[in-house]
Amino acid sequence: MTSETTSVDERLARWVTEDFGLALVSAVPVGYGADPTAELWRATTADGGDYAVKLSGGGTPAGLLVTAQLARQGVPGIVAPLTTASGEVCTVHEGRRLSVVPWASDERALGGGMHPAHWRAYGEVLSATHAATATDELAGLPREDHTHAAIGAAVREMDRRLRAVDDRSADPWTRAVAAHWREWADDLAILLDRVDRLGAELRSRPADLVVCHGDPHLGNLLLGPDGRVWLIDWDDAVLAPRERDLMFVVGGVLAFAPVTPAQQAAFFDGYGPVELDPVRLAYHLGVRALDDIWSWAGDVADAGRSAADRVRALKIVAGLLSPVGLVGLARQALRDLGRWDG
Repeated sequence: MTSETTSVDERLARWVTEDFGLALVSAVPVGYGADPTAELWRATTADGGDYAVKLSGGGTPAGLLVTAQLARQGVPGIVAPLTTASGEVCTVHEGRRLSVVPWASDERALGGGMHPAHWRAYGEVLSATHAATATDELAGLPREDHTHAAIGAAVREMDRRLRAVDDRSADPWTRAVAAHWREWADDLAILLDRVDRLGAELRSRPADLVVCHGDPHLGNLLLGPDGRVWLIDWDDAVLAPRERDLMFVVGGVLAFAPVTPAQQAAFFDGYGPVELDPVRLAYHLGVRALDDIWSWAGDVADAGRSAADRVRALKIVAGLLSPVGLVGLARQALRDLGRWDG
């Protein structure tokens, strides 16, 4: 985030004042996150209060209801959203949800400042989240059903598209991502087939569903003093088996920030004892790997994006396919189950 002060966009300031009763004196755009439909500002009021003001186009408003509910239930590490005069946690403007949340911290877990106490607190937050009561207010949360048809279709379409790239006429970024894809195409096809099979298996034996964050990687974790943490960005909140969240610790997920055994141990000191289903872990790792690889590959091949965005996306694709990347982690999880014979 930049420390540069900017004037407030009049439209944004009007909405925040009318909906949430705050008079903003500055709003600095913040470049966190990968959601192209979202915008985030760090906004300041005349009395010195700092807030995260967000316009969201993805996910559902249920995430804001979840954080409000969890905060009322005393779950640590949760920043509750402000509400309107009528008690709403968000409003809608130009097809996107406007929300306002107190600014918790400037220090992100991905900055490298995670100590054992932070890992324990991270475990405590997810444990309390998974133990939270799924009240009637949360009945509208999406429910994990172990289907992934849209992701499968997107992977198959990206495979068709990148296999057809003409290396003589394509731009350098498209050629590069097509080369990566072709090298891994057989493994990606096997991964999709195995994930399809696991999904069918898991649909025949439903699990208990708990309140899950849905995307609790370190990029969505803020750090405070004395080992305190805040889990943010609940747009993907879902009722799901706990493995949906815990794969981010057991698998690691981020190629540039693998989770070490010592970090996992500190996390589970906070989370508590749990028996994980390796089949569900493998399924969720596989679905996430496939979703990430097709979407980031598509960003690289998108000629309408800036060169900087395409370079960043290409690095992420390379990370996903690296020895510690998510595609490899998903493949290894299937091998450990005896489900990979490619």
